[in-house]
Amino acid sequence: MGLVFLYSGYTKLHPIEPFEYTFVDLGIGGWRLAPFIARFMIGLEFFIGFLLIIGLYIKRFTIKLTIVSLIVFCIYLIFVILSAGNNGNCGCFGTAISMTPLQALFKNGIMIVVCLVIYKFYDGIHYKKFGKWVFTFLFIAAFALPHILNYVDLSFSEAYLNKKQDSFKLELDSVYKYSKIHKTPKTLSKGKHVIAFMSLTCPHCRIAAKKIKLIKEKNPSISIYFILNGDYKNIQPFFDDTKSRNIEYCILNGPSFIYLAGMNMPAIYLVNNSVVENNVNYIELDQSEIEKWLAKP
Repeated sequence: MGLVFLYSGYTKLHPIEPFEYTFVDLGIGGWRLAPFIARFMIGLEFFIGFLLIIGLYIKRFTIKLTIVSLIVFCIYLIFVILSAGNNGNCGCFGTAISMTPLQALFKNGIMIVVCLVIYKFYDGIHYKKFGKWVFTFLFIAAFALPHILNYVDLSFSEAYLNKKQDSFKLELDSVYKYSKIHKTPKTLSKGKHVIAFMSLTCPHCRIAAKKIKLIKEKNPSISIYFILNGDYKNIQPFFDDTKSRNIEYCILNGPSFIYLAGMNMPAIYLVNNSVVENNVNYIELDQSEIEKWLAKP
């Protein structure tokens, strides 16, 4: 049981962004606070895992905390199923093991039953006067580890919009001519838009799509468009995972896509009248900074 909690916490650390976006989606903390909440929750999983493994305060504290945590996770999963359906990866084990919300709910139910069995038949290890010291050490270590293994980078906020960058014209004629699935609006050539070039099977693209989906939800007035590359059979899995159906998109394959997007995915452009003013890394992508860019004359 302890190893399950440790593995669950560790797999959420790399990449940690999808887990951070969960709290933004729930409306807890917003973009700035979500990275710290995510690391706190991972620290809690580490803490529970350590306590279970060494058998400290099993009946007095540890099993009770474990069951309460699992019940909270179950409530969240039920909310996800009711609001978005049983699609995509719930993120219980990050991107290491893909589980639907229903599968994760079943897994948590089994873990609660195991906890009740442990509570009934196992008293844990009595550490006598050292118990409080061990508990304090594990508490500090568990909640510090997520920040040590994957620290919060606060330097991204305005960096990418203030740095000098060579702008270039984005030739969208090939998109209008060769794109599939949806007819690309020619209005993309005029005004300001966020245009993201993504591969349907690229894991980093999926992380970016999850973030962009939230930005669009929080400010529907931002014009965002996906230009996707890949086989049609991968479209449904992409949207099941990212839940980004609120973003308009088209499919563009072959040399036309590579010519516009380059080789590094995802390519996220801030485009002003067909001119790319910024090429933004998805980790640096910031809703408030996009809004400032849109407000500039």
